[in-house]
Amino acid sequence: MSQAGIISTSGGPVPPQVPTTFVGDTGSATPAANTLTVPGGTSTDNNTNGIQTSGSGATLTIELTNRVPGSATTNDDSTPQTLYTFPLGATPGTYTFFARVAAYNSTDTLGAGYTSFAIVRTTGAAGTVLGSTVAIADEEGAMSGVLVENNVSGNNYVLTATGLAGKTIAFVALTEYVFAS
Repeated sequence: MSQAGIISTSGGPVPPQVPTTFVGDTGSATPAANTLTVPGGTSTDNNTNGIQTSGSGATLTIELTNRVPGSATTNDDSTPQTLYTFPLGATPGTYTFFARVAAYNSTDTLGAGYTSFAIVRTTGAAGTVLGSTVAIADEEGAMSGVLVENNVSGNNYVLTATGLAGKTIAFVALTEYVFAS
């Protein structure tokens, strides 16, 4: 014999409540038609945790912070190309930059990788590179003539790359930083 319908209305687990708002570090997101979009990304925002969430409309964004991306292509060896310029801001303090750069020479199908540490102090109006920057370079063949440099221009940290004569070299950089004030 089978039974149909509800056997008991007084027992069993209570169904969970569906959240109506998701609160981020900055802003809130409210699902639209029971859908919440959650994209990821990166940001140059200074956040000591290295991650932040922000909500707007039906979107809750999760971002890795304290990251600066950049890229450039060189076609000669005499002109440094800017991979990125990072404004140091009006607050006096000290930055530590950890840059990683991949380089590909499409003319000769050669590769190279660069890692550097730079310490930069800012007065809030002008920056200064402290001491020497520490760099590690792994270069294949003729790529040994390539140069990746940490610089300061005014109150900006600038990462540049200088290529080789007659060679097309693509550079892609990703830098992480910490800041104390």
